[in-house]
Amino acid sequence: MKQFLFYALRIIIITLLIAVVLDGLYTYVFLHSKNRGKIETVLNSKAKKLDVVILGSSRANNHFVSQMFEDKGLKTFNYGMSGGHLFEASLMLKLMIEKKYEIKNVILEADLNLSNDKESDGIAAKFLPYIHNSKVIEKHFSDQDNFNELYYLPFYRYIKYDSKIGFREVYKIIKGESTNALDNLGYYPLVKHKNGNMKNNIVNLNPLPKNKYYEEIKNICKANNINFIAVMTPMCENVKGMNYFDKVKKAYPEIHNYENVVQEDKYFSSCGHMNDTGARIFTGRILSDFFGKK
Repeated sequence: MKQFLFYALRIIIITLLIAVVLDGLYTYVFLHSKNRGKIETVLNSKAKKLDVVILGSSRANNHFVSQMFEDKGLKTFNYGMSGGHLFEASLMLKLMIEKKYEIKNVILEADLNLSNDKESDGIAAKFLPYIHNSKVIEKHFSDQDNFNELYYLPFYRYIKYDSKIGFREVYKIIKGESTNALDNLGYYPLVKHKNGNMKNNIVNLNPLPKNKYYEEIKNICKANNINFIAVMTPMCENVKGMNYFDKVKKAYPEIHNYENVVQEDKYFSSCGHMNDTGARIFTGRILSDFFGKK
């Protein structure tokens, strides 16, 4: 029995040592990644000066044409992340402040994601390689149910989220493979799809009375003298439950409703995402209304 216990203990110790070593190696690789995505671009960057920072989900990523801001003399980057929630948008802004970014304006796409204050597993996972290297990330995740496992168990986060930060991603970083996430100053243009879904139902969607991460973004901007611009972006014509946007306006009067600025289906790739033509019309309106640029 003693021999068995000793053998089992040796296996456990060896496994832990391997986990610690792998954790260190993976983390080292991520700390030297610069061309794979928006998160590591901020984390591994030096302080920047930006006139406009754009935050939000795919409805920010696909709707704000960064180059149009640049053409008007506004240094801009679109940090919208497809699949992201306000949990991740808030964390991105916190990291920029931690990195001493000087930001004049934050434009936040704040509409559908006001209905939840959850993390987006697929996007939140991409912050986890840095959880021991950034106090901001550590604190942001500290309220999550699985924080202890993610923080204290070596290599656990890389196993749990293998599809996002596992071996394949590490291999691509080492090879120096880039993605299109940083192209077009962060803006991702969409095309009109013949089979795009032009129907949506948001009847059962309701904004939270006080979304924690929306409030964080607003307060961070106030504390750092950043002009905060929150907007609702367009959806296609065939949406059931469009009074959701009225509910948002009632709960958050400071959010500007641009839901109906672009309406015709020809300007959409899918019901919730404009194509490049629609995005340019929308961005032009934002530039005119908030920056006096026509």
